[in-house]
Amino acid sequence: MAAGDDNGEPIIRVRGLANRFGSQVVHEGLDLDVRRGEILGIVGGSGSGKSVLMRSIIGLREPQAGTVELMGVDVLSEDAEASMYVERNSGVLFQDGALFSSLTVGENVQVPLKEHFPDLPESLRYELALLKVKLAGLPADAIDKLPSQLSGGMRKRAALARALALDPPVLFLDEPTAGLDPIGAAAFDHLIRTLQEALGLTVFLITHDLDTLYAICDRVAVLAEKRILAVGTVAELERLEHEWVQSYFNGPRGRAAQQAAARNSGGGG
Repeated sequence: MAAGDDNGEPIIRVRGLANRFGSQVVHEGLDLDVRRGEILGIVGGSGSGKSVLMRSIIGLREPQAGTVELMGVDVLSEDAEASMYVERNSGVLFQDGALFSSLTVGENVQVPLKEHFPDLPESLRYELALLKVKLAGLPADAIDKLPSQLSGGMRKRAALARALALDPPVLFLDEPTAGLDPIGAAAFDHLIRTLQEALGLTVFLITHDLDTLYAICDRVAVLAEKRILAVGTVAELERLEHEWVQSYFNGPRGRAAQQAAARNSGGGG
């Protein structure tokens, strides 16, 4: 398992984040550092604001307070160049894939390329899209198919191909294995780890899948009580004396994931 960079500035730095929807307080005084080169899992109960946190970090939601930096750039700046910088350096896989249903997979992957590199020849854009489709583990002929012609797992991979279109150093994944069967989810986890290692990616991964946490996450951040309650390895969090954390990691589902991870480790996987 690749380790994040313990030294130097974090690639993502969040300080004092506050998000509110009317009288509902989702985050208050939230701090988080994401290390360069790590896969950081984000977990929390329903309604804890995991997706809201991600949207704040990538600049899709303006929080009521706080600062967010991506690679040293102020994400919340109103400067157009800063916004463009964030877009070019972060790939996003939304929970439902968010593919354009009327476009082929290849055309979906080319959307970011057209936006940021409009002068690229069409033939080169197609070749780059084909490369990303293959990187995401799809067969080459998937490039000309519509999302409706793909299985759920293949649509996830198509959305991942689009997230990789601009070769971003940071990848944001919102529940990437949701809706997949255990075999498909495990295959997707393996793909993420392989890409992270091969491309040197930093991955911000929202998940409720304990198997994913044990299989590929270097560290896990627990979102609870409107803030990041704790950040550490799964083994460290298993020992944390907190009711939600204990029920999550040491409940029946958690124990099953622990046993599966131990079996895989024992088998050299």
